[in-house]
Amino acid sequence: MTSSNGSQLDGFALVLGASSGFGAATSVALAKAGMNVIGVHLDRRATMPAVEQVVRDIEAAGREAWFFNVNASDEGKRREVLETVRARFAERGKGESVRVLLHSLAFGTLKPYAADTDEAAITKMNMDMTLDVMAHSLVYWTQDTRRRALFAKNARIFAMTSWGSRAVWKGYGAVSAAKCALESHIRQLAAELAPEGITANAIMAGVTDTPALRKIPGNEDMMKVALARNPSGRLTRPEDVASAIVALSHAGAHWITGNVIQVDGGEAIAG
Repeated sequence: MTSSNGSQLDGFALVLGASSGFGAATSVALAKAGMNVIGVHLDRRATMPAVEQVVRDIEAAGREAWFFNVNASDEGKRREVLETVRARFAERGKGESVRVLLHSLAFGTLKPYAADTDEAAITKMNMDMTLDVMAHSLVYWTQDTRRRALFAKNARIFAMTSWGSRAVWKGYGAVSAAKCALESHIRQLAAELAPEGITANAIMAGVTDTPALRKIPGNEDMMKVALARNPSGRLTRPEDVASAIVALSHAGAHWITGNVIQVDGGEAIAG
């Protein structure tokens, strides 16, 4: 299968948060562009049909889908997944590698900092968990993937950030802090991995109707404002972001690293 720019991608994409939203859309788009997908997700029985649909879509594109239903922030599970991947690569003997790592984990606490009761306010445990899952886990997955020599020489690392890293939304404080940390991690990884030919970029999508957005207080108002602002006349879709990541995964994008790349149809520049 050939991608939109006429060339084919190969190898494996490791997608953290592959079952919905940006992770699901990007998994399918990369498969259609020629890549196999290692999907890491955390789903209960009620949401497994959506996961199974993503797997079917990947396989319909003629690619392999290795999906792991585990907590991506659990150190033991992370290493278990990567050891399984390394063992499969070795057994197949094809010189396979991870060409794309996408961090699209959305699991954080949406509580205010200033509240009248301890129960209503964010706690240290809430803050630590949010930062660990939505930011620090990118570093740990990158470290463990690299130490196992699983990255391709021209690998791409992407992490999903948001305008909330620069703005204030109700209850979004801890997630905003996580997004700021995530962007900082991307810059540091870009600098340290550049000699190895590995790039790292943060993708800042416009307001997108995803399951993660629906959990944010006031999300309907956010979508209305974004729709009114966007000069392209609609909200960003997961598929828009997926297409951008596919384009950035090609060899011609090798000199783009350490950036926060806006994929929003012009939403951020609109007055």
